[in-house]
Amino acid sequence: MPEHSYLAAVRESYDTVAADYVVRVKSPAELDPLSRGMLNVFAETVCTAALGPVADLGCGPGKVTAYLAERGVPAFGMDLSPAMVELARGAHPELRFGVGSMTELPIEDDSLGGILAYYSTHHTPPALLSQVFGEFHRTLAPGGCLMLAGHVGAGQHLRPTQAYGGHPVSYESYLLPPDRLAELLKRAGLALTARLVEEPGEGAERTFATLLARKPERT
Repeated sequence: MPEHSYLAAVRESYDTVAADYVVRVKSPAELDPLSRGMLNVFAETVCTAALGPVADLGCGPGKVTAYLAERGVPAFGMDLSPAMVELARGAHPELRFGVGSMTELPIEDDSLGGILAYYSTHHTPPALLSQVFGEFHRTLAPGGCLMLAGHVGAGQHLRPTQAYGGHPVSYESYLLPPDRLAELLKRAGLALTARLVEEPGEGAERTFATLLARKPERT
């Protein structure tokens, strides 16, 4: 399948910012209590279900993957950026990281106990989210859990030219309403189980949402 054109911009941009990204982006232990709490809920959910490995998709330098692993989650990471994957492997050699795209996951059907998509789907054009969420549904085991988290909005289309220390970037971002994301997950065959929307706090400009969903078990 031909690669979608936006993926090249995302890959090149994150390869460019990788070294500064790893020092500028907070580790899970530094997050606000609600965000950290939702990660802990996800970790406990997938550990209790014990349905298979958990994929951290868009893992970046592996900080969140490692956080999950420290809590007993059989986690591995995947990212579109080879530079990010190299940093993740260097920082966490005990864990597995690979290069891959959420639009066409190199993962077998019904094989994952969980998927974490943490700040990693907002670069996907809205018209292609159905394909991405369809891949989530395909690879999750029946009963498997998805945690989707990131910035949301009223449909803003952002085109930054610099990021993470002034490095040039060419990716674009799309801030969709939580209801729209929930509807797309439902259309992909995933059942929403929880939703948390955090309003911008001190020093923050954007609303943040976390959605938990599961793949229904076969009847």
